[in-house]
Amino acid sequence: MEYVLDTSALLTGRQFAGDLLTVPRVIEELGRKGQSANEESFLERVRVFLPSRESVARVAEAARGTGDDARLSPADADLLALAVERTATIVTDDYSIQNVARVLAIPFVPLEQRGITEVRRWHRRCTGCGRYIETAGKECPVCGSPVKTTRRPPGPP
Repeated sequence: MEYVLDTSALLTGRQFAGDLLTVPRVIEELGRKGQSANEESFLERVRVFLPSRESVARVAEAARGTGDDARLSPADADLLALAVERTATIVTDDYSIQNVARVLAIPFVPLEQRGITEVRRWHRRCTGCGRYIETAGKECPVCGSPVKTTRRPPGPP
């Protein structure tokens, strides 16, 4: 069994029976967080892979469909893409990663949280004028008020 580990999974030092995988951006995040010596021995078991552009594009499309595209970091997208390529289980407490994983039929294992039970779809809405915003950014292009991510009502995407 292969597990794709996000930064929080690596920081816990939790042991997994199987092959442990991650992506270069997660290793960079660990360096910025100042990993401890305890994690160094654990990291020796982790193999690092760079996912293909095609897999990253597939993840980006799925994330746009759920509205998680603004919530996923580049490292998150790479982790999902690697899990797609390797048909691996992703280990994360990140709900946006879990949400997109579910859409892509990637199995996931939460660490400390319960994990999601259903796919959620999100959209961005202006807190001032109430318009739905399709473009990225923190401010409404019409009125300049902050834009907030909110859950879409049930129904077709």
